[in-house]
Amino acid sequence: MKRLLVGLILVVFTVFALAKVNFGSTQMTPAAEREFMIRFLADFSKRSGIEIEFLNFEYTDLLNRVEAEQKAGRIVLNLIADLQSGLNTMGSNGFLADLSNVKFEGKTFVPTFEKYTYVGKSKVFIPWLQATFVMAINKKAFEYLPRGLTQQDVINGTDKWTYDALLEWAKNLQERTKQPQLGFPLGPRGLWHRFLHGHIYPSYTGAQAVKFDSVKAIDMWNYLRELFRYVHPACTTWDNMDQPLLRGEVMIAWDHTARIKQAIIEKPNDFVVVPVPRGPMGRGYIIVLAGLSIPKGADMTEPLKVMDFLTSPEAQTAVLENVGFFPVVQEALGRIPEGGLKILAQGVVNQSSAADSIVCFIPGLGAKGGEFNETYRQAFTRIVLNREDPTKVIVELGEKVRQLFKEVKAPLPEPDASLF
Repeated sequence: MKRLLVGLILVVFTVFALAKVNFGSTQMTPAAEREFMIRFLADFSKRSGIEIEFLNFEYTDLLNRVEAEQKAGRIVLNLIADLQSGLNTMGSNGFLADLSNVKFEGKTFVPTFEKYTYVGKSKVFIPWLQATFVMAINKKAFEYLPRGLTQQDVINGTDKWTYDALLEWAKNLQERTKQPQLGFPLGPRGLWHRFLHGHIYPSYTGAQAVKFDSVKAIDMWNYLRELFRYVHPACTTWDNMDQPLLRGEVMIAWDHTARIKQAIIEKPNDFVVVPVPRGPMGRGYIIVLAGLSIPKGADMTEPLKVMDFLTSPEAQTAVLENVGFFPVVQEALGRIPEGGLKILAQGVVNQSSAADSIVCFIPGLGAKGGEFNETYRQAFTRIVLNREDPTKVIVELGEKVRQLFKEVKAPLPEPDASLF
């Protein structure tokens, strides 16, 4: 009888152990974000009966933990969240379950992200969160649109919303208002380098780095020389674009969503957020994409329920309102209250839904990341501001860019030439 009782206790313990979700995440690590997630998941636990322990990890620590559990054959973390690059690394090593057959009802994931969720034929993660860079436009600027371009073209990111159209628009604005109305964050702490390597370079060449010194890159640099005739000269002192927008110094600005957010929140009736323009190769832009995965060998029953909840419009909206990451599920837009956050979210989703998207991810260069960023800034300063010969400059710096990846044994960043 005693032996039978012990056996029943072990069975019960095993059932409850399987019902627990140990959620390891590299996201939501700052104190305020972690506190929100713990409260949010606790509320879901009360409703679902699923116990969830939320565990934060550094990027390399999560990879090491998942690898160690796979090799030991003892899976403790049965749900994980990480950036796309980390999850693809784990998937490439065979550490993650194939989610190809997982379907969540009532959700339309942004189609652009789908191809990045696969390693070979295995779907290694489900999109969860996104952050990105967009353009904010004062509605007054639409009074000065160039011929052939409409407000809806810009808002929806149609084929007519191009870098050439931006140039004509900036020219119209300057000629008719008597001052430059286009702005970028070129200050010391601004993210101008992200525009160069992750937006305009892929839009013109189809790649962030591998085509650095191509003929198409020369066309791009000549374009930037022309565009900067209409860019506000004070931009070299601007780290964030929210204040120049609020002060009325510019009508059109590019920046990270977090760095224009204040302008949109304070004056939601004055601004719209729109996709970036497209170039000859497509519409290049950087996405910070986080996803949800289940380690191979884990029981998927309870983790899938948590995953279903975290990608629900309810949860996606709550994360936006409390943390500032944007939805990857289109149905979430209908739940966001009118105002600044909805304007931001609509612009982000319009951009990531564009059929001509060339999605870029920030290269994983570790300590060499700063050197990578500075090389693009150097190229801009020398070619556009100092008027050096673009061919000479990009040939000199192109080899330096490629060498950075060789030194850290990192693959060239997506997109690369193999995608085109």
